[in-house]
Amino acid sequence: MTDGPVFLAAGGTGGHLFPAEALAHALAKRNVAVELVTDDRALKYGDQFPARALHALPSATPRGGSLFARAAALIALANGFVQSLILLRKARPCVVIGFGGYPTVPPLLAAHLLRIPTVLHESNGVMGKANRFLAGRVDKIAAGLPNLQTAAALQHKVVVTGNPVRPNVLLAAQRTYPDFSDGVFRLLVTGGSQGARVMSDIVPQAIASLPENLRSRISLVQQTRQEDLARVQAIYASAKVKADIAPFFVDLPAHMASAHFVIARAGASTVSELAVIGRPALLVPLPHALDQDQATNAAFLCQAGAAETVAQQAFTVDFLSCRLAQLMAAPQELAQRANAARQLGVADAAQRLAELVLTVATSRDRDWR
Repeated sequence: MTDGPVFLAAGGTGGHLFPAEALAHALAKRNVAVELVTDDRALKYGDQFPARALHALPSATPRGGSLFARAAALIALANGFVQSLILLRKARPCVVIGFGGYPTVPPLLAAHLLRIPTVLHESNGVMGKANRFLAGRVDKIAAGLPNLQTAAALQHKVVVTGNPVRPNVLLAAQRTYPDFSDGVFRLLVTGGSQGARVMSDIVPQAIASLPENLRSRISLVQQTRQEDLARVQAIYASAKVKADIAPFFVDLPAHMASAHFVIARAGASTVSELAVIGRPALLVPLPHALDQDQATNAAFLCQAGAAETVAQQAFTVDFLSCRLAQLMAAPQELAQRANAARQLGVADAAQRLAELVLTVATSRDRDWR
């Protein structure tokens, strides 16, 4: 049992907050108090995040933009660091764990200065810039994927825990892979929390170009951006395809569990949920990323035969139309891929991470108190 709260530090996007939320649930089951340190973007979660307190501190990203914008970002981070020092001295947490994003930098640096135990969780196969900056200053690095690329000097800190998934993902994982007895091919298309334009540009046209006997078998759920909604709906209506199109779905994991096949980006949360739920996928990694983190994430599933990857420039209407026709004629292949995905899933990642965090909290001298 700890003698202070566990502080979770996470950027205010779903990719950072979702694993933090899952860890918070796991710690709550152990009667451990949790507080969240983040930026203003996470305030929309309000009381929904399972923490006894939410602290929004100044933060910004000090890259890109004008020299003035970068200077303003550094000032915001410095302000956040000072406020973090004040907050941590007052709250006296037993451990601080960061989940990535620049909002984690001030509280993790403050914890390092105050000699508070620290853990860094990296959900991707390649560390983000904020995590790379912090990695040498923390006690342990929790890897969400086993193929995490780290410097040799940091290897002794790495513990593979898996990526914590939320309770609705674990609930969806209880459902077996759907059979094809009714002849319907259930397809889920998602581009991440913001919806990728490439999915709206390519997928509707590819499905519309299929022969009528294949189009009539498709039952589609697609997440799309609000500005693309009307044109996507119009294409499916014209092609007489049964489609549920929306910018946001309250329970996307439930739709994933219902799908025979998923077309998606390769964010860490998506890859981990595909593995835990056990669904085959076509992954289109986000291009132009300097560190190619989504390509590394996708490789985790592809190397096990659970998914296939296509570069965005090769993700064309002709390619997808041909591939969908092949997959619809190969239900056994899809079922095998689903099983391969499930073999990779780490359903108890939140418990593993909770164990690591609490071990770090109690294993280092904390004379700062």
